[in-house]
Amino acid sequence: MIDLAVANDQATFQRMQEPLAERNIQVHHVPVRERTIALGDPPWEPDDYDVGFVYPGRLMEGGVADALLEIPWLNDHETVLTSRNKAEVLARLDRAELPVPDSVYVSNDVSEADLIEVFERFEPPVVVKPNSTTRGVGVAKAHDLDSFLGICDYLSLVHDYRATGDRSFLVQEYLPAATDYRVMVLEGEYVGAVERRLPDGAVSEGQWKHNVHRGAEATDVDLPESWRALAESVATELEIPFLGVDLLETDDRLVVNETNARPTIDTATKYEPDFYDRLATAIRARCE
Repeated sequence: MIDLAVANDQATFQRMQEPLAERNIQVHHVPVRERTIALGDPPWEPDDYDVGFVYPGRLMEGGVADALLEIPWLNDHETVLTSRNKAEVLARLDRAELPVPDSVYVSNDVSEADLIEVFERFEPPVVVKPNSTTRGVGVAKAHDLDSFLGICDYLSLVHDYRATGDRSFLVQEYLPAATDYRVMVLEGEYVGAVERRLPDGAVSEGQWKHNVHRGAEATDVDLPESWRALAESVATELEIPFLGVDLLETDDRLVVNETNARPTIDTATKYEPDFYDRLATAIRARCE
């Protein structure tokens, strides 16, 4: 029996417990956040667990857990950090000639003249997106220059706090009426996908971000082979074993919008039939 450490006890933890137990992998919740840990007398022994699922999202807590647990991770610190840096991901994919939205990386502090020049590169509205947040936090849409500069002013205020490590954000083209897909790739191979869609009522109220954490509904979808291949190419280029790849489709374009190296595992019906067999194989491989 392999003992798997999982940092969060949310939906993914609950869903993976039984399928992995059937494959001789015991899933354990190993909380690393919102608690106290005596470093000289930690709550875990180094040999309590064989492998970790994905590196904790709070990287400082992750570093402590990494030092105390002494285990390999399916997705380690480097992969989580790579995926979280949205600008790095887009730059690497663009250099690999994979389709991404037109984007400008802004590292504060910059002048208002620089910001105006950035805005004028695009046809409004534009999307302003903090470079390293998750779940759509801080993402805004600006329809005109005044609102764009106001959003940038707000980000500058946030960045003025010395504890703010990432002082950067992205300005991107807005793709109206785009359909949003989350594609899952494991060890370089497609394992499932969902379409994320806001309820009609939310759209009529002006919502436009398709994050499930903000009310979007995820339904399983059968993607064309070329779309699957694109997501696989993204995971291969970034060298991330277990990756969620977000695709946006318009009438004439398909682009890679973001990636997530800490993706939620959804219900089994949204994956290929052998998903848990392949996940178990990947976990075992980290123990060797």
